[in-house]
Amino acid sequence: MNKRYIKLIFIALIVILTVFAVIKYSKKTIQTSSGDTLSNKKIGWGIKRNDNHEQPDLGSVNKKMIDENDDIAMGNSEKPYIYLSFDEGYEAGYTSKILDILKENDVKAAFFITGHYLNTQKELVKRMIDEGHIVGNHTVNHPSMPDISDEEIRSEIMKLHQAVFEEFDYEMKYLRPPKGEFSQRTLAITKKLGYTTVMWSFAYDDWEESKQGREEYARNKILSNTHNGEVMLLHANSKDNCNILDSIIKEIKKCGYEFKTLDEFLK
Repeated sequence: MNKRYIKLIFIALIVILTVFAVIKYSKKTIQTSSGDTLSNKKIGWGIKRNDNHEQPDLGSVNKKMIDENDDIAMGNSEKPYIYLSFDEGYEAGYTSKILDILKENDVKAAFFITGHYLNTQKELVKRMIDEGHIVGNHTVNHPSMPDISDEEIRSEIMKLHQAVFEEFDYEMKYLRPPKGEFSQRTLAITKKLGYTTVMWSFAYDDWEESKQGREEYARNKILSNTHNGEVMLLHANSKDNCNILDSIIKEIKKCGYEFKTLDEFLK
């Protein structure tokens, strides 16, 4: 048997094993390592906006799952509180200015970081912690968690948790699922690891660097969707977000809203 055939057989085996792995973890129900049978149906978080400053529709089934797990998606409808958060997969050069703006406006936010971000931006992470912001877990490698095993989920979360603790003596306790994808199984595992899952009640298409230069669009999108209990998700790699953040914070405060931290979250 020549080397070409051996290589083809090896590739075929890899494909077969990959298919089996996908099938295994995409089943609607799965038995966890603790023996519980939970749904592993992948849920991609989405919202139906209300542009009149009323709370959006998060989807009754999805919101019920979050609420039953005592996780976070949207706060009390009677309180004018906004919870600001940023996702940090990589640094595009704007976070230092964002931190300056938050400090000037006396606003605390949550920054959800990946392993890559920690490894390449330790000084910025230290500054987040030193200035009283929350540093949250966005996993080491940013995988879709319903696609991986219980042990892989634990590894993705706890390796980053341990690295942050060893570097800064800081215990992370909030997690944002990569890509906004989760399942009943992954929520349960996250909870057993001592984490609260944090979704959002507002986000927009701000993460693509090719779509920057739309500051007025971004400002209108953010300000027209402010609502009581809002968990606001912005991406810190957005130049537009960086440029408009100061004016947005001032305008939101002017409208009577208060910025709160996730530690102050009110259901």
